[in-house]
Amino acid sequence: LFFKMVKVCAVFGGSRGIGKAVAELLAQKGCRLAIIARNLEVAQTTARNLGEGHVALRCDVSSEQEVQSTFEEMQRNLGPINYLVNAAGINRDGLLLRTKTEDMIAQIHTNLLGTMLTCKAAVKSMIQHQGGAIVNIGNVVGLKGNSGQSVYSATKAGLVGFSRSLAKEVAKKQIRVNVVAPG
Repeated sequence: LFFKMVKVCAVFGGSRGIGKAVAELLAQKGCRLAIIARNLEVAQTTARNLGEGHVALRCDVSSEQEVQSTFEEMQRNLGPINYLVNAAGINRDGLLLRTKTEDMIAQIHTNLLGTMLTCKAAVKSMIQHQGGAIVNIGNVVGLKGNSGQSVYSATKAGLVGFSRSLAKEVAKKQIRVNVVAPG
């Protein structure tokens, strides 16, 4: 007997925007998904609309504790994670001189630190289960910049360097890491 191995995918920021579109595509391709967002109700609606076998979880990616428990819950409910998509992000546009420090910190914590934390948790699991793939959603402004988006651009540029370095760290463990930069 041949059992089709169902791939498990965690989509952080999967309740709306690019993350939701990615989740819909992966569900069509037969993946079992964990839709993770700060707003549980929206994540639950997205997961329900994908059909049977998907879960919704609430997580603030900037909290290592929450990321850790989210991965434990995903393992319990779906099994080992094969794919990780990091689409969670916030953007507080504004000229640097008018940007509050707490808004800078919020963007850095969600867009950059959050991705680092989810990758760390995923890589730990993927090494145990012989491989996987990670896609971090960047933005073209991280490559070319944009007036009024200096902080956001910096977080997205940081993702590029982080992802390239992580890819080199984990390639021998059969884990692929890529950045997609739409925009």
